[in-house]
Amino acid sequence: MPSYYVNKNDQSTGEHEVHKDGCTYLPEEQNRKYLGVYSNCQDAIKEAKKDYYNVDGCYYCCYECHKR
Repeated sequence: MPSYYVNKNDQSTGEHEVHKDGCTYLPEEQNRKYLGVYSNCQDAIKEAKKDYYNVDGCYYCCYECHKR
């Protein structure tokens, strides 16, 4: 199962993006928070929402959780 991270910095549109380990767009270590190991991005999003109100999945590595 993959590890997930959330970007501590919000995007220009206001959301904090969740990424899988190994994503090309994974933020620098100092700009991300480790969420844990999950079988799906939905569970990682739930964990990220404990710290951030507006959360979205990365278009590239968590497309199924990306708001369309």
